[in-house]
Amino acid sequence: MASQVILHPEAEKEYLRSYLWYEERLPGLGERFAQTIDATIRHISHHPFHYPEKKKNYHEALTKTFPFLIIYKVDPKKKEIIIVSIYHTSRNPKKKYRK
Repeated sequence: MASQVILHPEAEKEYLRSYLWYEERLPGLGERFAQTIDATIRHISHHPFHYPEKKKNYHEALTKTFPFLIIYKVDPKKKEIIIVSIYHTSRNPKKKYRK
């Protein structure tokens, strides 16, 4: 059974900004980006511990095709996954994690 996925408001903004950036570069590319992110999130929701824990309580899922990490925390008691960042890998790695 899949866990409930919650996007942190900043992760939602990152998702939308990235989608729009790709879509402006090439029509349809934003949609491919969204499909890639959505597929990774679906996989996370069914297999939250598949991806490595890189920092205490934070897991990182590398997406296919696009250079993004989905940074998330798991609350097994509530069966929730909180996505804290949809992080472009060229950004400052110190800004990956949110509280």
